[in-house]
Amino acid sequence: MSLRVGVLGSTRGTALKGVLDAIAAGTLDVDLRIVISDKPTAPILDRAKLYKVPSLFLDPTGLTREQYDERVSAELRKAKVELVLLIGYMRILSSHFVAEWSGRLLNVHPSLLPAFAGLMNRKVHEAVLSAGVPETGCTIHQVTEEVDGGPIVLQKRCPVLPGDTVDTLKDRVQALEQSAFIDVLRQWNHLRDNRSTQ
Repeated sequence: MSLRVGVLGSTRGTALKGVLDAIAAGTLDVDLRIVISDKPTAPILDRAKLYKVPSLFLDPTGLTREQYDERVSAELRKAKVELVLLIGYMRILSSHFVAEWSGRLLNVHPSLLPAFAGLMNRKVHEAVLSAGVPETGCTIHQVTEEVDGGPIVLQKRCPVLPGDTVDTLKDRVQALEQSAFIDVLRQWNHLRDNRSTQ
């Protein structure tokens, strides 16, 4: 049975494109059950629709973090999701949500954690360029209550090139994020299949 995955995102969800393309090509055994966003116009919802993946805007207005996260959890449970991916999700999760999905909740961060932890999106790449480091990359890690502090699952690296801008660096790192998610999902499937045959 295909690995049942849910995605939470607030932005373009570029890192999801590689996963969607691999599923469409039949090279990744994943059943993407739902994409949920806290932003009504988030391009990740359009990306999901393009690939005929169920998508949902959940409005956080007037809800506490805990109330909102419970609504999100209810939708993920209804979709029978086994693994949750955070792709450009711009909300800090409640401790209850993190506990409920512990070990089944992955985030992608556009740096080689622990370097530049706590920063988001363009701010990460600005910090990388300001620091003058020779390489950067992306990290997929399990989510814990410590922001960007959970166990690292996979890292991919790329050089920082002379003349790089925030945009050129972001493009290169996002390409890595796409392939990193595919690798992690294949690895997850493999581990799950091994557990089920033991």
